[in-house]
Amino acid sequence: MQNKFDSSVNKSETNILIVDDDPDILMILEDNLKIDGYRTFCARDGREALDIFNSRRIDLIVLDLMLPDLDGLQVCRTVRAESRIPIILLTAKDAVSDKVLGLECGADDYMVKPFDYLELAARIKARLRRSGRFETDRSQNLEIGGLKMNAAARRVQMNGRNVSLTKKEFDLLLLLARNAGQVMDRETIRSTLWPENRLYKWSRTIDVHVQHLRSKIEPDPRRPRFIVTVPGVGYCLKIPDLP
Repeated sequence: MQNKFDSSVNKSETNILIVDDDPDILMILEDNLKIDGYRTFCARDGREALDIFNSRRIDLIVLDLMLPDLDGLQVCRTVRAESRIPIILLTAKDAVSDKVLGLECGADDYMVKPFDYLELAARIKARLRRSGRFETDRSQNLEIGGLKMNAAARRVQMNGRNVSLTKKEFDLLLLLARNAGQVMDRETIRSTLWPENRLYKWSRTIDVHVQHLRSKIEPDPRRPRFIVTVPGVGYCLKIPDLP
C-alpha cells in the first residue's frame, strides 16, 4: 500500500485526557502537557473519565490503574470497545502479570510510577504518530494508491481525475485517508467532524456523506472497493485491488 504523508504532531489540535486520583500527579501532568502545547482534560475517577470521553473529542488517554469507583482496567475496556485511540497506562504495580493484564484490556503502552515525564512525553508523541489520530501540517500532501489529496488547497484527485467535494465530504475523506487501513468507528467520525452535534444514533448523516464520496471516487459505488463498510463498527479506507 502506498501511503505517503510526511507529518508532525500539531499539539494545539490534540486533546489528551489525564486520569489519576492523585491531585499532585494530575497537576504535574496537566501543567507539563500544556507547556508542551497539548490541550488537556482531567478526571479523578473512572466515571468522570468516561463522561469526558463521551462528551469530548479525545485523541489519547493517560490512565492510572488504581482509581476509585471504576478502576483503570474497566475504563480501558469501555473505551477500547468504542474507540481505537491510544491509551497509556500508569500504575505503581510493576509485576509482569499486571502489565500483561493492562495490555490485554486494550492499552497501547504501560509506564510504572514513579516515571520520568520526558519519557512519557516521548511515548505520547510516538503513540499519536503511530495511530494517525492527530492533526497534521496542512501544507503536506497525501498520496494513497490512486488517491491524491492536498490538504492545504483542499484538492482531490482520483487516478489523475479531479474530484469536486463539499467541505464535509473532503474532511471525511481526509480523516479516512489519514487512518488508511484502520477501521474508523462512527463515534470517532462523529466527534471529529461534528463535535458540537451529538447526532442521534439513528441519524444517517455519516452514511449519506459516505454514499456521496463513493459516488465521486468509486468505479462502481454499488460495489465499493475503496471506502468499505465494517458492519456494526464504521468505515475503512482501503486500496482497491487493481484488475
